[in-house]
Amino acid sequence: MENTGVALVTGSSRGIGRAIALDLGKHGWRVGINYRSDRAAAQTCLAEIEASGGQGTVLQADISDLAAHQGLLQGVLERFGRLDLLVNNAGIPSFQRRDLLELEPGSYDQVLSTNLRGPFFLTQRIALQMIDQVQAGAGRLPQIVNIGSISGEAASTNRAEYCLSKAGLGMMTRLFAVRLASHGINVYEVRPGIIATDMTAAVKAKYDRLILEEGLTLLPRWGQPADVARIVTAIASGALPYSTGEIIYVDGGMHNLHF
Repeated sequence: MENTGVALVTGSSRGIGRAIALDLGKHGWRVGINYRSDRAAAQTCLAEIEASGGQGTVLQADISDLAAHQGLLQGVLERFGRLDLLVNNAGIPSFQRRDLLELEPGSYDQVLSTNLRGPFFLTQRIALQMIDQVQAGAGRLPQIVNIGSISGEAASTNRAEYCLSKAGLGMMTRLFAVRLASHGINVYEVRPGIIATDMTAAVKAKYDRLILEEGLTLLPRWGQPADVARIVTAIASGALPYSTGEIIYVDGGMHNLHF
């Protein structure tokens, strides 16, 4: 299998991140599989990548801990010598759905720290590594993909901190796209809609009704992690060389206002 590049996928022991890591591995990418606490799940992901003929390495780091970022990058470099693709996927939901007028600072800080502050400073650090690679003429042009959410534009007043974190990730994508364009580093946001993962399992009945009976999405089904993964792999392959700072929706048409 051709080694097409080296990727780091944060939060890739489960859900969307896991699907991205598996799909990249299947297509020849060497993958850094990042996890926060579930090493066994990360090892299972690695085993599946290796079974498909790919390569990977398991890397523990809490993305909200800025002090862990250098070690995370170093783990990739020590194993593979370079980094060509960063996928900022790690994220957490609102732990309690409550009216924004009752939102507590602790919940706000925790969600923003993991979903926006951590990815921002990780991207800052890894962008410097990518610039060094470009200046050294070392291989392919690097890329950055941020996994956002339709919640970045659809206001849910009982999940204010989550919506804010994903809206901020959209602007972060644009900022890094502008800053890194002169170095040949493209930056994208992939914006999923309602995806069937453990994070959405608790609201399955609600979204079954909204999707299947009330037309929330133009395509009448739940999205799957593999739907998101295929888009990330396409971007990683270089399929969008004349685009940067773009939002790529994977939401079954949900973002299209319809009556």
